[in-house]
Amino acid sequence: MLPGYRDPYSSRPLTRGEIGCFLSHYSVWKEVIDRELEKTLVIEDDVRFEHQFKKKLMKLMDDIDQAQLDWELIYIGRKRMQVKEPEKAVPNVGNLVEADYSYWTLGYVISLEGAQKLVGADPFGKMLPVDEFLPIMYNKHPVAEYKEYYESRDLKAFSAEPLLIYPTHYTGQPGYLSDTETSTIWDNETVATDWDRTHSWKSRKQGHIHRNAKNTEALPSPTSLDAMPSRDEL
Repeated sequence: MLPGYRDPYSSRPLTRGEIGCFLSHYSVWKEVIDRELEKTLVIEDDVRFEHQFKKKLMKLMDDIDQAQLDWELIYIGRKRMQVKEPEKAVPNVGNLVEADYSYWTLGYVISLEGAQKLVGADPFGKMLPVDEFLPIMYNKHPVAEYKEYYESRDLKAFSAEPLLIYPTHYTGQPGYLSDTETSTIWDNETVATDWDRTHSWKSRKQGHIHRNAKNTEALPSPTSLDAMPSRDEL
């Protein structure tokens, strides 16, 4: 575990569920490298796809290619944690912003170079949750002490805006279940971490983005895309 790491909301150390989540993403990054895949879509198993997801994602990636944007990771589902200022819109690419501090790894597109940077950071000896690790790697994590353990923090990270996938359930909703938040402590399986999550400060903290922080410059202009029927929706 990363020395000194504590969950910012419950002050607990890393859980076994968070380790398992990290390992699952790491195994994907390794496969990307081993197979030399130019770009890979990574999606967790508890997401809800936006209407015309496939068509919107393909258009976004086409626009990125046409703009010759140098990218290594593109969130398509996440939780914005920096909510004081809007994120910077990417010139010549609609519906894309430069990613600031974000939670969740619901879905993202990763390049071969991006996977190489993440694996090359050698995170196993200084592990923390994967959604904390990624902002460190693109140098947007607010805790300077964590960033000191990772010398190279130049991952080129962006995010779709608006997002293309969302969680199927949110904290406190009926049917909500988390393998990461309610697991046991990483080095002591007798210590459970379940707490009153329905009224947790974490939920309240994440539930509001100030009006002035909305990424209005990247929002789409009205198009006919949403009105077009499609048989190939995911």
